[in-house]
Amino acid sequence: MSDTATQHFPDLTPETAPPAARRPLEGITKNLGYLPSAAGRLAHSPQLLDAFLKLTAMFDATELDPLVRETVVLTIATRNGCHLCVAMHTAKLTHLAADPDLIAALRAQQPLPDARLEAVRRFVHSALDHTGAVPEPDLTDFLAHGFTPRNALEIVLGIGAYTLSTFANRLTDAPVDPQLAPYA
Repeated sequence: MSDTATQHFPDLTPETAPPAARRPLEGITKNLGYLPSAAGRLAHSPQLLDAFLKLTAMFDATELDPLVRETVVLTIATRNGCHLCVAMHTAKLTHLAADPDLIAALRAQQPLPDARLEAVRRFVHSALDHTGAVPEPDLTDFLAHGFTPRNALEIVLGIGAYTLSTFANRLTDAPVDPQLAPYA
């Protein structure tokens, strides 16, 4: 953890956070059983914390199954170099009983052993590489793996939510909490 980030973004708690961030921090603590450092740092901007919580809830409510969603998230986390997000979403994939080879490939930014999830990974990279203007062959390839135009837009929602998260976590230098250390 850098001294500069700690100086500018110390961990906040429900007691020390701005009033608008207190209830969300209490909810996170209740849901997880602890308050992640990242949430305590995002709370410096109650609007950013609120936006992230709302966007992730919306992404979780899409038609995309949990394994596809986690493929999107871990693809973004590794691409953006968010060590905290990599640990957190490795834990989620592990709890989903995902294939260890899938997790290892995602973490290494390598082609995935599952063709359908590899199509997701490639689509995420194409959307990012082309700032949303996904070339027709890339979109056609994604759709050929059983996805729909709606799913493509749902992935854009996930890209937005987790780009916000990875950027904020890197800016604040949020550490990996002890609960996630085995997945770091």
